[in-house]
Amino acid sequence: MIRAAYLAADGLEAELAEELRLSSRRLTGWHGRLALSPDPPAPAIWALDIWTDPRELRAPSVKAAADAVRAMQRNWSHLPLLHHRRRTLIAERLPPVKARPLVFPEPAPTAPLGAWILLAPDRLLASPSKTSLFVNGEPRFVEDKSGPPSRAYLKLWEGLTRLGRHPGPGDRCPDRGASPGGWTWVIARLGATVTALDKAPLDPATGPLPGVNFRPESVFALDPRQESPVTWQFSDVISYPARLLGLVRCWIEAKKADNIFCTIKFQGETDHAI
Repeated sequence: MIRAAYLAADGLEAELAEELRLSSRRLTGWHGRLALSPDPPAPAIWALDIWTDPRELRAPSVKAAADAVRAMQRNWSHLPLLHHRRRTLIAERLPPVKARPLVFPEPAPTAPLGAWILLAPDRLLASPSKTSLFVNGEPRFVEDKSGPPSRAYLKLWEGLTRLGRHPGPGDRCPDRGASPGGWTWVIARLGATVTALDKAPLDPATGPLPGVNFRPESVFALDPRQESPVTWQFSDVISYPARLLGLVRCWIEAKKADNIFCTIKFQGETDHAI
């Protein structure tokens, strides 16, 4: 019996499998990027999405498959893998889900969304509930291909959309490890005041933006206890995770930031303990 299914990002199946093993979650197998477990669903950092109520259904015909899924609820997303023609015909019989790209800072969708996949031509797995309201766990955005100096801005767009909040006018936001300025560009465009810190300079198009101040300093040389209180603390620093953890703990202990948002960049093998 399948009681939970965990969807890995493409290429990160090994990280998800290791995390599930360390948390004593058993796996009965994989179906593409979907890890199938006989244990109840549990949080998983490396899962894009978790199917929390998966049910195996007979699908002797396209109509029977669509009817069985639609009988549970209205809105469904489809994880494509095998049996292209059959799954396409089933999907065409279900109400369409308009997973259009978001225009940041547009809020994330709120409508309940299930997920299904064909395990075999005559058998499907459908979960009327899952942890992400995005199709297959991944938000998509209308990209800005001319303004930001790098594609790093998309990481911040996604993170803030998942959080459901973001900085705005009146907020003071240090951006540590800012160069070339992708995150600084996002924060400034939201109307907040940004102090960009990095030894490397900002992109010439980002530095002059209203509300942007640049300090050519090492982020690890600054003592958070000596800094002024801020609304958001941002960090996209390239650092070993253990060193970053030490810095984040200093920020927390100093109680100088209402919100802390940072990326963790693994080098070598993934250290799940960190």
